[in-house]
Amino acid sequence: MLTGSNLYFVIVAAIAVLVVVAMRRSPAVRARLAPLAPYAERGPIAVFFMGISSGLAFTMIGATLTTRLKQDGLDKSTITAFTLGFLVYNLKPLWAWMVDGIRLPVLGGLGQRVSWILLSGVLVAAAIVNLALVDPVADLQATIVAAVLVGFAGATYDIVIDAYRIETLEPNQMGVGSGMTQYGWKIGSVLAGALALVIAARSNWQVAYLACVVFAFPAMIVAVLRGEPSRRREPIVRRGMSELGASIIGPFIEFFRRHGALVILAFILLHKIGDTLGQQALRLMLDDLGFTNDEIALYDVVIGFWAFWVGLAIGGVLYAKLGLKRSVLLSLMLMMISNASFALLAAAGHSNMGLAAAMAFENVASGIGGVTIVAYFSALCDLRFTAAQYALISAAASVVGRVLTATTTGRLVDSFGYVAFYWGTTAAALPGVLLFWWMSRSGLIDRSIGSAGVSGEGDVRAEEPQGTA
Repeated sequence: MLTGSNLYFVIVAAIAVLVVVAMRRSPAVRARLAPLAPYAERGPIAVFFMGISSGLAFTMIGATLTTRLKQDGLDKSTITAFTLGFLVYNLKPLWAWMVDGIRLPVLGGLGQRVSWILLSGVLVAAAIVNLALVDPVADLQATIVAAVLVGFAGATYDIVIDAYRIETLEPNQMGVGSGMTQYGWKIGSVLAGALALVIAARSNWQVAYLACVVFAFPAMIVAVLRGEPSRRREPIVRRGMSELGASIIGPFIEFFRRHGALVILAFILLHKIGDTLGQQALRLMLDDLGFTNDEIALYDVVIGFWAFWVGLAIGGVLYAKLGLKRSVLLSLMLMMISNASFALLAAAGHSNMGLAAAMAFENVASGIGGVTIVAYFSALCDLRFTAAQYALISAAASVVGRVLTATTTGRLVDSFGYVAFYWGTTAAALPGVLLFWWMSRSGLIDRSIGSAGVSGEGDVRAEEPQGTA
């Protein structure tokens, strides 16, 4: 039986389905729900179901595996070794070029993207089955290898799903599509995690993992039903070793030949540092401020969950109404201010109202940024190298923050305290805001947009708000 926030996801998903059905069948309902119309279009709905599959592998080697290992009696230091499975996600640019440049035998006749979705989806299912069948107590090394294989298969699935999303959505759908993908990811990961817990409590973990394999199939079904993305562009055919080398470095060469590529890369690397540092220390601060587990569950998990969903919806509207540049700049500013709200909470001490306000603001800001910034990064891709370039961008966006959090967060908190630390994370977010503002004013963003951000008529959607006259 689903409880708490898990049930909320099911309720929201059911409401969304009912809204889509009502909008399609009733002209009166369509008129009243016109602002939601972009969410009912075929492209965003398709990427929603793909998002469900995208979150599966990450969930299976994340909280679900941690719970399984803990219940199997493994110690904490041993459990942390399984973070190797997540490391694979940061290495996906190393093989993402294959999704663009290698045509699969037999399956290749279905199309480049469809064939790779089918292959990687089957690999995810097989890897999860393998993880289900190993016994962590009897063979810990085999379990670690199995977790890494799930991470590799899941990262590959993410690569091709991201490419399919970018190539199936028109530029004016990027904002809504990014939000729908994250809705799907969240629903898929929570439902898979909840299903695993429910079945494990009534049977065993092997059966629980095997049951969760069903979540690998939505993306494959969508790909088969829709076929190849309408905006996909074939890269140059590669036959010899020189062409193979070109397929590996081609996506990087194309990106760095653009005007201001190094500045764009600097923004990708810098924009999330403050947010990543702040989130790493959040639970430590809440514990030190004396918040109970029940209070954290209510204000962080429940309120934060709903606020994040509201933020995703707002982000899609802002992207459509304000356009790429203004919506991204606004979201960066909101994310910076959200760090300041935690500095105020640290100064106030144990305050339930303060925690509720900080968590609501932070999650709304994260939801808005999750839509607008992902849409911007998607628009940077060249449609000939979508998989490789988006894998590079998404990996680069988190690598600096993760390195800093692993090496400095604890020392900074111990040295300066939470108030100064969170004001410092606010300051760390400022360079990204200022850099994007300068990029907007100088016209660099318009000139650096890839073919994914250009409509069929050739206009760059970053230049003007979408959905306005």
